Amino acid sequence: MTGLQILATGPLATVQDLGRPGHAHLGVPRSGAADRGALRLANRLVGNFEGTAGIEVTLGGLRLRTDGRALVAVTGAVGAVMVNGRPVGTGARTELPAGGELSIGTPVTGCRSYLAVRGGIDVPAVLGSRSTDVLAGLGPPPLAAGDVLAVGPPQAALPAVAMAPVDAHRDRITVVTLFDGPRREHLADPASLTAGMWEVGADSNRVGVRLARPGGTAQSPANHRPDAGELASEGIAHGSVQVPPTGNPVIFLADHPVTGGYPVAGVLSAHSLDAVAQLVAGSLIRFRTG
Repeated sequence: MTGLQILATGPLATVQDLGRPGHAHLGVPRSGAADRGALRLANRLVGNFEGTAGIEVTLGGLRLRTDGRALVAVTGAVGAVMVNGRPVGTGARTELPAGGELSIGTPVTGCRSYLAVRGGIDVPAVLGSRSTDVLAGLGPPPLAAGDVLAVGPPQAALPAVAMAPVDAHRDRITVVTLFDGPRREHLADPASLTAGMWEVGADSNRVGVRLARPGGTAQSPANHRPDAGELASEGIAHGSVQVPPTGNPVIFLADHPVTGGYPVAGVLSAHSLDAVAQLVAGSLIRFRTG
């Protein structure tokens, strides 16, 4: 059985699949890949089922060595992907020879890369998923240098296509689709969400992307109706946009809590949520009504 030895992880590298849905009533969030589309694509390139566990790499820095031959693909953020010092590119299936080293550099666009290996990362499942949940502490711990990951057996035939188109261009402003949330009426000015731009904060992570108005403004105007009353804690869906009293929205990502006490004013489309998962601090975002 092939094994992958982790040599370096960068800021954060975790094992992720498509999460553990169906346990929110127990207080367990779904977790899983922040950019699900990127993980699905990487798995398809190496002949895995779409939900197979791979490695999510935040802001590059992953280096690993394989003790046997392995087929791999890296998708998501665009940056230098090297095998034994040779560039192999993003969105391309490539072979790691026995003893070969793969590295993922700092992205030039996006922030999360996804490494899929044919057969998948074989770690123990927790509640049906191999995902690392950094908020709840479920699943395998974040990867560290010295870890050795087992690789499972092949799952399906390899696809005829070994490469996928990669768009390294990023618009200055990311426009995402926002559908009305269940507590939109709790906002004093619901239209303010879709008016103007928002900037991604440095305190964003796998739990949520925190926004503020650009230009160094610490807070937006308070945006809760004073007559709306106190809102009891209630369930939060993946991609929910919650607005605390400060008026600065939070977009909940993969490791979000299952309940919250602030109004959920909107919910992002699945495609928009994948795009948001690739935004770095300082990125500009605009909501458009779905």
